[in-house]
Amino acid sequence: MNPIFKHGPSPQHRLLLVLFCSISLIFFDHKVNSFENIRGYLQSMVSPLQYLATTPKQIMTWASENIITRRQLISENQQYKISELRFHQQLLALEIIKKENERLRLLLASPLRGEVKKMVAEILSVDSDPYSHQVVINRGSDDGLFEGQPVIDDEGIVGQVLHVGINSSRVILITDVTHAVPVRVSRNGVRLVASGTGQIDRLTHNFVQHSTDVRSGDLLVTSGLGDKYPEGYPVARVTTVIQNDANAFALVQSEPVAKIDRLRYLLLLWPEKAPGIFAPSQNKAAPDKLVNKKSDNDTGINNADS
Repeated sequence: MNPIFKHGPSPQHRLLLVLFCSISLIFFDHKVNSFENIRGYLQSMVSPLQYLATTPKQIMTWASENIITRRQLISENQQYKISELRFHQQLLALEIIKKENERLRLLLASPLRGEVKKMVAEILSVDSDPYSHQVVINRGSDDGLFEGQPVIDDEGIVGQVLHVGINSSRVILITDVTHAVPVRVSRNGVRLVASGTGQIDRLTHNFVQHSTDVRSGDLLVTSGLGDKYPEGYPVARVTTVIQNDANAFALVQSEPVAKIDRLRYLLLLWPEKAPGIFAPSQNKAAPDKLVNKKSDNDTGINNADS
């Protein structure tokens, strides 16, 4: 059925008109560049549509890069902390080697420090007794731990293993009132004994003569006596030196370099020479007796490296 009314040109004429207009626009745009401004306006009008079209892809890319599970975050955070702890321990070892090299220039017969075996441990619980500074770690006899084993963190000496279980162990901290560790002043080599006071930020040094060259700010490091702690690890920094002639000895106090109240991960060290505590005939003493025990070969905790 044909339409009654016919208006306008035929489809063929319309096609020819469109082709002519297109060719004309292409020619003028190429030769005269008269449509640059118009093209810019059109591009500005179309760009929001382009951004809108690519938005789903950008959202998926952002989500895949930034949205991860809480478990993954915790795992990565723990790995970073463990890596940081190992790097700090290596830095401490490098500082020790540097100081040893300086001493070797004067004492050519002084031995070099060997590689120390170490293991990372995590604190499971903290003793709630305010007068007992002890923590429980997630390592035990299955991991090769032994009583008296030195424990450090990324800053310095923390304490030593007091009791060893199968899968966990108890560590006594250097601030415990029953603990003491032989130290020396890094500046001049003067030997002292750092005893715990029951306060997390204070150690005391008894029986220090008035003539002893100790100054506020001196760094105290392990002396290596007693074969408990490796020599040269930081222990504390002197905060108070009071020399009163009315007293028989000077009052010397220091602050541990390790952040005792912020411990989470620890490093267990194995000395170059394994101590005799592996022997089955070792006397198992109570904690207070173990720390204060004295013997002829200086293996007790109080008069050795505790």
